[in-house]
Amino acid sequence: MQDITTSFVPVRIPAEDEALRAPVRRFLAEALQGMPPALRARSWMGFDADFSRALARQGWLGLTLPTRYGGAGRSAFARFVLSEELLAAGAPVSAHWIADRQTAPLILRYGTQAQRERFLPAIARGELFVAIGMSEPDTGSDLAGVRTRALRTDTGWVLRGRKIWTTNAHRSQFMCALVRTSGTPEDRHKGLSQVLVDLSLPGITVRPLLDITGDRHFCEVLFDDVALPADALVGAEGAGWEQVTAELAFERSGPERLLSSMVLVDTWLAHLRTQPAVDDAALAVLGRMASSTAVLRAMSLSIAAQLQRGEQPALAASFVKDLGTEFEQAVPGWVAQALDHDGAVAPPALLQTVAYLTQIEPSFSLRGGTRQILRGIIARGLGMR
Repeated sequence: MQDITTSFVPVRIPAEDEALRAPVRRFLAEALQGMPPALRARSWMGFDADFSRALARQGWLGLTLPTRYGGAGRSAFARFVLSEELLAAGAPVSAHWIADRQTAPLILRYGTQAQRERFLPAIARGELFVAIGMSEPDTGSDLAGVRTRALRTDTGWVLRGRKIWTTNAHRSQFMCALVRTSGTPEDRHKGLSQVLVDLSLPGITVRPLLDITGDRHFCEVLFDDVALPADALVGAEGAGWEQVTAELAFERSGPERLLSSMVLVDTWLAHLRTQPAVDDAALAVLGRMASSTAVLRAMSLSIAAQLQRGEQPALAASFVKDLGTEFEQAVPGWVAQALDHDGAVAPPALLQTVAYLTQIEPSFSLRGGTRQILRGIIARGLGMR
C-alpha cells in the first residue's frame, strides 16, 4: 500500500515566483474592469481569444516551456501563482487553458523535435488552441475503454469514431485525442495511443452542446475516415495510457480544482462588508471556506513541487481533484443558505452569480474524470482493490 501522506509535504512558493503575483494582479485589474461577477464566474470556461493573446504578449503563456520554444523557462510554482490569480479574479482563460496546461507539457516530454518546434511556440503565442479528445459516449471517464480507432495506412492513419464533452472543439485548431491503434477495447490499457488531429480536416464534424446555463463549450466530435499524416502520432505507438496518465496529473491537481467558485466567495464577502453586522451562520460558513481552501491549496501546491521535480503524482492529483471539486461544488449552496438566513437584500449581481454556479456546479465533479472513476484510481493506488 502506498503511503500517500508523503505526497503532501508542505512547501513554500519561492520568492522569485511569488513576485509574479503583483504584476499579474495589476494587469487583471485593468483587463477585467467592469466585467460582472456572473460572467467572471465562468473563468476557465470563459472563452476570450483576445485575452489569451494579451496574456501571451506579457510572456505569461507557456511559462514552464523552455525559452527555445517561446516559453519563459519558469518553474511550476510560477505557473501556480499565475493560475491562482487568473482564477481568483475570474479571468476568461478557456481559450488557451488546455493547450497551455497539458498539451504543451505532453508534447515537450513525448513529442518529436519537429512537433515541439511546430506546436509549442504557437501555444506560447496564444495562436494555437487545443481540445482534449478523451471521453466517448459509451465510455465516459473510463478512458481505458475508448473505441475511437486510428488504423495505420501507407501514408499515416485513418481515424474513425467519436468523442464527447470535448471542451472548445468548435473553437480550437487541433485536438489531442486518445485512440486505439491496436488490440480491442477488452485489452483495456494496451494498444492506446495519442494523436494530434487538425480539426479542419475533411471527415470531421463538430457539434457544440448547449448546457443548462445556455453556454456552448462542450462538443461532440465525429471522425468519419479522417486521413491523418504519419507525424500525427505523439510519443510511442501503444504508450497512450502511460502518457495520458501523466497528462492527467496536470489536469487534476491545479488551482482550478478548488477555485471555480471563488468569484462567488469574493462577491459575497463584498456584500457582507456592506452589512452592519455578520451573523454567526455566515461566520461559520466563512470559517469552513477558509479552512478548506487552506488545506486544499497546500495539497495542490505540494503537487506543483512534485511536477517541478519531474515526478508523476497521478494518485495524489486524484485526491486533490476529488476533494477540491467537492469543496467548490458546496460553495454555492453554502452562500445561498447564508443569504436565506441573514434576511438582507442581496444585490442582483450576487444573486446572478449564485444562480449560475448553482446550475453549473454539478459539472465540476465530471470534468477531468468523474468522482467514481477517481475514487477507483485512489482505491487501487492504496491497494484497496
